[in-house]
Amino acid sequence: MAVAATNLQRPPGGVPGPVLRPYMLVRGRTRPTGEWLDVISMVCAQRSPAAQPVDLEPEHLEVIRRCRGPMSVADLASALDLPLAVIRILVADLRDRGLVRIRRPRPDGLADVRLLRAVADGLRRL
Repeated sequence: MAVAATNLQRPPGGVPGPVLRPYMLVRGRTRPTGEWLDVISMVCAQRSPAAQPVDLEPEHLEVIRRCRGPMSVADLASALDLPLAVIRILVADLRDRGLVRIRRPRPDGLADVRLLRAVADGLRRL
């Protein structure tokens, strides 16, 4: 059974635990493998393998559980109460094993000047 990351990091009473836990969780790594993961990249779990890999941390399993439906990297960081850099490494680990699929944001719609002007005009009217 997966244990929520918040239970592992914070003692009862809500006082933050030591910084050592996230560092240990990613084995001292500071960057994810492979392509960079944007905060708005959507992560979706692949079909569950017949047997769960034994060398995954509870947080890896929690990411898989939460990503049964698409969830952004930023939302995962918030939901698991872990630093964004740690989530990026965990998701990259799962991607490397083929346990999650990642959909990157499409930049073509973000560069449309007309769309940006329409959004800015709408915000000004508020």
